[in-house]
Amino acid sequence: MHIVDGALSNPVVIAGTVLAVGGVAMGLKRLTLERIPATGILSASFFVASLIHVPIGPSSVHLILNGLAGLILGWAAFPALLVGLLLQTVFFGFGGLTVLGVNALNIAGPAVLTWLLFGKLVERSSPTTGAIWAGVGGAFSIAATTGLVAFSLMLTGDAFIPAAKLVFFAHIPVMVIEALLTGTAVYLVRKVRPDLFSAIKGAAL
Repeated sequence: MHIVDGALSNPVVIAGTVLAVGGVAMGLKRLTLERIPATGILSASFFVASLIHVPIGPSSVHLILNGLAGLILGWAAFPALLVGLLLQTVFFGFGGLTVLGVNALNIAGPAVLTWLLFGKLVERSSPTTGAIWAGVGGAFSIAATTGLVAFSLMLTGDAFIPAAKLVFFAHIPVMVIEALLTGTAVYLVRKVRPDLFSAIKGAAL
């Protein structure tokens, strides 16, 4: 899911960086002191989960957990996931510094969108129903991320269209796994710390 340095055209890189900066600024503005521990935990969870790559053909896939991050953090998912991406770039060479903004947008953007679409449904439903909605959101976030990655590649040139298609279809199993993990995690969090969801209910635009 990490696009590497040199794979994208300059206009795509610049546009992605500008949009990512806006998302991070919005996230930092809405990040309260009480939510910093949860932000750190979810950033670390993303960092660890996405280190485990499973080869599929000429590519590989990995978990992201951006749907879970979005449902709990809202806009704060942007800085949380950006930190994880930056550390992966610096320590392991995943992605790259020039495409950091695009990668952050492709992963954190769907996280925020998942929150906007499913956050209230999760919060207002019973724990069981909320977990189902969270699972749908987890799968949606992966689908949206793969769609954005594919779109970024296609904007760069027609030569990347086969790679863009491979990215989407290779992540279909990941959508199922992320749905199960996100639903289970949200169910447990709703039982232990339901305030993590209600704390961001007034943060939407």
